[in-house]
Amino acid sequence: MTSPAVFTLWLAASLVPASPRDWNAQRAPAPGPARAIGGTSGGCLAGAATLPASGPGYEVLHLKRNRRYGHPDLVAFVQRLGAAARAKKLGVVVVGDLSQPRGGPTPSGHRSHQTGLDVDVGYAAPAGLRAGHLSAADRERLHALPVIDLGTHQATPAWTPQVVTLLSTAASDPAVDRIFVNPAIKRMLCQGPSGKAPWMSRLRPWWGHHDHFHVRLKCPEGSPACVAQDQPSDDGCGASLDWWFSPDAQATLGRRKKSESSGPTVPEACAALLERSDDVAAR
Repeated sequence: MTSPAVFTLWLAASLVPASPRDWNAQRAPAPGPARAIGGTSGGCLAGAATLPASGPGYEVLHLKRNRRYGHPDLVAFVQRLGAAARAKKLGVVVVGDLSQPRGGPTPSGHRSHQTGLDVDVGYAAPAGLRAGHLSAADRERLHALPVIDLGTHQATPAWTPQVVTLLSTAASDPAVDRIFVNPAIKRMLCQGPSGKAPWMSRLRPWWGHHDHFHVRLKCPEGSPACVAQDQPSDDGCGASLDWWFSPDAQATLGRRKKSESSGPTVPEACAALLERSDDVAAR
C-alpha cells in the first residue's frame, strides 16, 4: 500500500495548470459518488451536494456567485450548525461561499474552497435579517457584520457572547479540521475564559476574516485523493500568536499577494470533471 506521504508527493508532481474561468463555467455538479480531490487550494470536487438557500437556522447569501456546492459532509455540517444555532437562540447563521459546482479555482475571492470542504460563515447577521423572510435582492445585497476593526484590532459592537458560542459550536463539531479567524479574535479568546477549551486549538489566525470565519472540514471517507493539511503543533495561543500583530506579518501578506500572480494548478485527475466552455454553453 502506498504511504500517505508518497501519495501526496505523487499528487503534487501531477499538478496541471487550471483556468478559473473554465471551472467557473461549470453550472452543475459532476455525476458520481462524492469525492474531494487534491488540496483545498489546488483541487476539485466530484458528486457535489447543493446547499439549499434557506434552512432551519441559516440563510445563504450571494446566490448569483453560484458557490453553494460542497461535499455532502460540508452541506450536512452547515445544516447542523444552523439547527444548533437556532436551538441556542444565536440568531440566523449567515452562510457565504462554499465551492463551485465542481470545485476548482475561482476567478475571484478565494485561493481555497476548491474541494468542497470549505465554507464561510458570518459571525453576526445584519440587522433585520429573518430566516425564511429574505428577498432575492436582499440576499445579494446584504453582508455579515464585521466584529473586528481591521485598523485598530478592536472588537466592534457586533462582537457578543453569542458570537463566541457560535464559534465554539462550529469548532466542537467532530467533522471540523480547523477554522480561520481574524488574529484579534484568536487573541481575545485566548485571553478569556475560553482560552483552555478543547475546541480552541481548531481556531487558527489568518489575515482578514473580520466579518466571517472560514470552516475547513477533514478529508472525508471515500476520498482517497484528498490531501489533508499538516496538523498544528500547538493551540495557537502562545508566542506564535504575537507574530500576527508584527510588521513582519504585514510584509508577509504583501509577499503572498505578489506570489499569487502565478496561475493555479489542480491534479490531473480533475481534468475528467471539467467540461469545456463550449460544451456547457451548448446544453
